[in-house]
Amino acid sequence: MSIETAEVVIVGGGIEGAAVAWSLSQRGIGDVVVVERNTVGSGMTGKSSGIVRCHYGVSSLAAMAAISLEVFEKAHEIFGHDIGFRQIGYVVGVGEENADNLRKSLAAQREVGVQTEEIDKSEVAKLWPCADLGPFGAFGWEARGGYGDAYQTAQAMMVAARAVGIRLRQGATAARLLLAGDGVSGVALADGTEIHADVVVVAAGAWTSPFLAQYGITVPIAVHRAQIVLVAPGIALEAAPVFSDLVSLQYIRPEPDGDILFGNSDHAELDIADPDRYLNRADEAFLDLAVTKIGTRFPGLGAASVSGSYAGCYDVTPDWNPVISLCDIDGLIIAAGFSGHGFKIAPAVGRLVSDLIIDGRANDPRTPETDFRLSRFAENKPLKTRFPYVGAGEMR
Repeated sequence: MSIETAEVVIVGGGIEGAAVAWSLSQRGIGDVVVVERNTVGSGMTGKSSGIVRCHYGVSSLAAMAAISLEVFEKAHEIFGHDIGFRQIGYVVGVGEENADNLRKSLAAQREVGVQTEEIDKSEVAKLWPCADLGPFGAFGWEARGGYGDAYQTAQAMMVAARAVGIRLRQGATAARLLLAGDGVSGVALADGTEIHADVVVVAAGAWTSPFLAQYGITVPIAVHRAQIVLVAPGIALEAAPVFSDLVSLQYIRPEPDGDILFGNSDHAELDIADPDRYLNRADEAFLDLAVTKIGTRFPGLGAASVSGSYAGCYDVTPDWNPVISLCDIDGLIIAAGFSGHGFKIAPAVGRLVSDLIIDGRANDPRTPETDFRLSRFAENKPLKTRFPYVGAGEMR
């Protein structure tokens, strides 16, 4: 049996594990091992639709998105190369019944540092001239929003972390935790290797719940298959931003090659899936849904055609907000349940986990660790928006 030692072991080499490793490296913690069963970003990270926005009614989540946006904007300076971030702007539209809450949400977002404002329907019509904007009552606008590439970002973070000594073990499956008394003492790999450490971060996404269940830790995560359709619009879309439509519950954004990416924002019913065995493309029912929703909202795309599709899985908690938390086992930290928000807040997640490891609490008062505690579910105190949108409960 081989034995290694480290100060911290991170289970999972997706965007969150990479962000934690990079953040620790920025804080001077270099004795870290990242354990990834396949390769960096090979799980759900590579399936992210990559939307970058700070529009959240949960203030701590909005703040995390704003903190992360600063990293995306400075990517060339920080990482030395392009990570796929395109700052094309983000517009969100709601019906009249949600207009007041949108305005309240925008004000609350500004209080935690989000640069956002209400814009007139006529301005949105200039951005998306092929859209039918009749059903909307109000719009929010983030000029600094856009989209990115989660896979490229995870790779860049890991490269930066490894440059200062953090170790990466790819093709290495974490089989179980090592325990000593009331605390964690490391991780045992499937090949028999033991990595002894005082801190273990489990950032295993959709695989987190079964991994921790054997220790009596319940992380309430449902694995939901999320489908994406790529559409050739048939027209050139000049300067079109990301558009989140909370009337018909869809989002759409340009792709670098001229296609547009469509995602469904109606998650009232989950499509429960096995993250190791699921259909990796849109099914016929979803394709029909995409055609209907796009055709209704964007009648100006009359010559549009489907050019491709894929699917990934969300790790969804009951309140659709992440778990970033210490737990009953000393030295064990969970970072999972990101419910589709993980990419856009990843740098802030890394910062918060680093704070928990080094200081035992969050150092930014805008992102209190208590908001994301695992125990909130047992306490029946879910993390919820102050300004819910009627008919769009999962889109905060």
